Amino acid sequence: MTLAKVFEELVGPEAPVEFAAYDGSRAGVSGAGIRVDVRSPYAVSHLVHAPGSLGLARAYVSGHLDVDGDMYDTLATMRHLFDEVTPADKVRLLGSVVRDPLLRAAVSRRLDPPPQEAPFSRVPSWLRHSKRRDAKAISHHYDVSNTFYEWVLGPSMAYTCACYPEDGATLEEAQYFKHDLVAKKLGLEPGMRLLDVGCGWGGMVMHAAKEYGVKALGVTLSKQQAEWAQKAIADRGLSELAEVRHLDYRDVAETGFDAVSSIGLTEHIGKKNLPAYFSFLYGKLKPGGRMLNHTITRPDNLAPAMKPGGFINRYVFPDGELEGPGYIQMQMNDAGFEIRHQENLREHYARTLAGWCRNLDDHWDEAVKEVGEGTARVWRVYMAGCRLGFELNWIQLHQTLGVKLDADGEARMPLRPTWAS
Repeated sequence: MTLAKVFEELVGPEAPVEFAAYDGSRAGVSGAGIRVDVRSPYAVSHLVHAPGSLGLARAYVSGHLDVDGDMYDTLATMRHLFDEVTPADKVRLLGSVVRDPLLRAAVSRRLDPPPQEAPFSRVPSWLRHSKRRDAKAISHHYDVSNTFYEWVLGPSMAYTCACYPEDGATLEEAQYFKHDLVAKKLGLEPGMRLLDVGCGWGGMVMHAAKEYGVKALGVTLSKQQAEWAQKAIADRGLSELAEVRHLDYRDVAETGFDAVSSIGLTEHIGKKNLPAYFSFLYGKLKPGGRMLNHTITRPDNLAPAMKPGGFINRYVFPDGELEGPGYIQMQMNDAGFEIRHQENLREHYARTLAGWCRNLDDHWDEAVKEVGEGTARVWRVYMAGCRLGFELNWIQLHQTLGVKLDADGEARMPLRPTWAS
């Protein structure tokens, strides 16, 4: 049985996808907006030895499988087509395929993963979240290329969920609004001190300094981020108020901050370390100080915090762990914070990712030249897949605001929120 026949058996002859294989077989609708090419029998080897998303990712990143067309549309369409395919169907059809001697030879050999896969992500879990390993995990994802990130993220260089104030807002407007929303939730005022942990390229630090006259310190484990941020701070004349250090947040010595922001760092902390993490941040605040935690979450706590053999862990965010919003809030509570506000920005992250995907497509040739085709492919499929995940409520994004009460139990908060709803 040809590979095209297998595809047709799985999804039907009228599937709105053009399918082509190295054996010359074709299926689906010729000229469809989506085309899937199986360029080599080694694509099947990856699928056999690592079933599911990891095998597909290895086949695509290595170039043995290719996609022509919008990646988000491809993933959404393929998900719909394969919804009713059972594991038994896959096994039955695979058995007929491997009678092909070329395929049988390819499948019998387990290929090495593409070099874009983080090798340390396969190391046992007891090593996770040491300072040394966290530095490696952050470097794997964030020290790709500042130029590459400039193309993908746009001028804001904000690599976290934006917040769209209205339907027609641009990505840049939404990132500005997000930073301003965080500032307002924290109650920032001139002369205050802000600690921003996991600060990325310094977007929140610079916003707080420029727009609110706040003395802001950001820390990041990415050397490239810190270097870019410090230059941007100097170029914008903000050096007297803003600073970004290449530093583990656990090594911040200063205390007595008026506010703390954690925007996109909690995902990297690890479930077992959350009590210590929130206790550490609590200890950095003055009485009456606020902490805003902005993090990707799971809709519930029924699934594991991470999938060690999943695509995201191996290629994108090694050692990343996601918890449900209730669990995050519980850990903040137990660390001493009184929770004052929480909201889900799930739909906003889907829109943010759509913007990043467009930016990558618009700069595809430059991106491939800058970081290599394999890395560019990782980003293409990861961002499109995450957009789909937020839209389907597989993942969410929560902002949770906590306050450190003073000795009299006062939160020093307004009776009603003063930020935009």
